[in-house]
Amino acid sequence: MTALTDAARNPQYVAGVLDERPGAELFADAGRRLTMRMPAANLVGGALALASGALTSAGIKGQPGVGWADIVLFVVYMSVAGPVGFTVAGRTCARSTQWLVADRPATSEEQRRLLLVPLWLALQGMLGWFGAALAWSLLTAIGHHSGTYVARVAMSILLGGLATSGLVYLIVEWTIRPIVARAFAGNVPERMLAPGVRVKLIASWLIGADVFLLMIGLSFIGRPRSQPPTAGAIWFIIGAGLLAGSAVVYVATRSLATPLVELRRCVGQVQHGDLDVALTVNDGGELGLLQAGFNQMVAGLRERAMLADLFGRHVGEQVARNAVAAGEIKLGGERREVAAVFVDLIGSTRLTQGAPPEDVLRLLNQFFAIIVRVVGEEGGWVNKFEGDGALCVFGAPAPTPDSAARALRAARTLRRELLTLAAVTPELDAAMGVSAGTVVAGNVGAEERYEYSVIGVPVNEAARLTDEAKQRLGRVLASEEALQRAGAEANSWTVAGELQLRGYDNPILVYQPSDGTAVHAPN
Repeated sequence: MTALTDAARNPQYVAGVLDERPGAELFADAGRRLTMRMPAANLVGGALALASGALTSAGIKGQPGVGWADIVLFVVYMSVAGPVGFTVAGRTCARSTQWLVADRPATSEEQRRLLLVPLWLALQGMLGWFGAALAWSLLTAIGHHSGTYVARVAMSILLGGLATSGLVYLIVEWTIRPIVARAFAGNVPERMLAPGVRVKLIASWLIGADVFLLMIGLSFIGRPRSQPPTAGAIWFIIGAGLLAGSAVVYVATRSLATPLVELRRCVGQVQHGDLDVALTVNDGGELGLLQAGFNQMVAGLRERAMLADLFGRHVGEQVARNAVAAGEIKLGGERREVAAVFVDLIGSTRLTQGAPPEDVLRLLNQFFAIIVRVVGEEGGWVNKFEGDGALCVFGAPAPTPDSAARALRAARTLRRELLTLAAVTPELDAAMGVSAGTVVAGNVGAEERYEYSVIGVPVNEAARLTDEAKQRLGRVLASEEALQRAGAEANSWTVAGELQLRGYDNPILVYQPSDGTAVHAPN
């Protein structure tokens, strides 16, 4: 229960890899990355489309392929379309991240608009490619080329634009994930707001492979059978497809695999009992819902660990473990051979009247801390605190063969430690009674409210012996039954006489620790 209770006591947990930089700085960093990545993707796509268009038309009589007019138009068009696209993309991003720059939480509508940014930028880029297809179609038509040639040029450009826009979508989606994580930091949607894994994988295949397969087929359209595409043209398209397809698949798989790797790492931490962990939700599809679900699951485990810790502290760790193992809690009990130690403060009324309540509570906590530690070291547990006293049990709920010896040894150790405490705090003095025998141990109460308790002669006898021990200088008395069950530990005790305990018909023989006896556990 140790790792779970440590996490339960620490509600502040590490929020994955959430970027905590100011919003304006986070926005500027994403803008710099997009400024480098998007134009590069479009420039490379344009060069590939220009080259593939030229190669697919090469070798056909009457169709000269790429000339100086195409190169000039390419430079002019990119010079105009580039700045226009950059300006439009900047405005789109700025409108969708106003909440980020203002350093405030994103609303549900702002979350939705942010997740649409990759699609908007991809569509805006595709508009530029449509413009390029139109411009080159006009150029080739003015040159009195055949309609088939014009269509082939337009289709080459559009297919190149489709592949490039798909890559742009994946690049933008990956680049703005730190911003998406910030948007979801305080309010995770309960439904998908972006394309899921299936859509991304299908789209990656279409733009990474199918587009270039279509380009190969396009190279045969409108060609005479006697003038097939050259091997160089086909291999160029294949090479371009391999490069572009690899880039698309890399970006797509990275966007899918990285969250899963992080999830697996966090699952491993939870498997090892570390609940001080959470995932950053940075995806609007199934992965984001999975990340949010993991965080909710861990939060539930933390809450259960806290309840288990509190339950264990109230009833004892072994009782809590037994209850969890049983799966259900029933009233009733079973007979057990136990030893009981009852510890009670002397003069507690005078103590509470002569000191502020805060000081009394502090002294009581010191007193009970010693009891819990010493009893725990001997394998017992504190069954209950009764005002300024405590009932300690050895042999239940888990059976202990030498429970009497452990109880007697714990009583001697407690006496020694309480004397040390009394040297610093003279007002603290306590008496102890030790007894052993058969009890009934189990859950007592009602189904709505119950507690684990031990009921029987040894418990009552230990309480009576404690009352008698308050009148003696040694402050510790044990029953004859406890000594008979104690084995070698009995040698550390001596007869204190006979006592007539309240409620008993006959006097009993009682014992007290021998003077100068060292307290230690046998080998």
